[in-house]
Amino acid sequence: MNDRSDAAPVPPIYDSSTYRPERSLGLLMRRVLGSVLQEADRRLAEHDLTHAQWMPLFKLLKCCAGDSVTVASLARDLDVDPAAVTRMLDRLEAKGLVRRERSTSDRRVVQLVLTEAGREVAEKVPPVLVDVLNAHLAGFRPEEFEMLMSLLQRMLANGEAMRARAGGDPA
Repeated sequence: MNDRSDAAPVPPIYDSSTYRPERSLGLLMRRVLGSVLQEADRRLAEHDLTHAQWMPLFKLLKCCAGDSVTVASLARDLDVDPAAVTRMLDRLEAKGLVRRERSTSDRRVVQLVLTEAGREVAEKVPPVLVDVLNAHLAGFRPEEFEMLMSLLQRMLANGEAMRARAGGDPA
């Protein structure tokens, strides 16, 4: 969408009569994400972690002090079904990396906390992610990276606006 109302309309990028799967932005973004996750998984396997496990550990490591992380909030942040998060947390808890604690102010709320062993493992995640992402961005200039980020954020905002107009969940 155009930000300026006086600017000429921007024509659509895709046309159904000429659309080809090999030019699909969605497929390309999925392949890039798959490549990043596959390499991160390969490198984190030595720490006995899978993608489903290192992502929540990383999130718990990076959450701000004083913030409560619950199964529901973690599921929302990771865009994963709460039942899947619960199963994954069961595995992390069995490994001694995470523990569940009842809230002192509301016993219905269960907060997630990294154990010391969980913190040690979680601290191994950021250097791996940085290496993997930098390898995928090899040859990009900083301004190209900033443009890529800006364009992807714009696409995300367009999708959120589309869902909001349709009455769906904007997040």
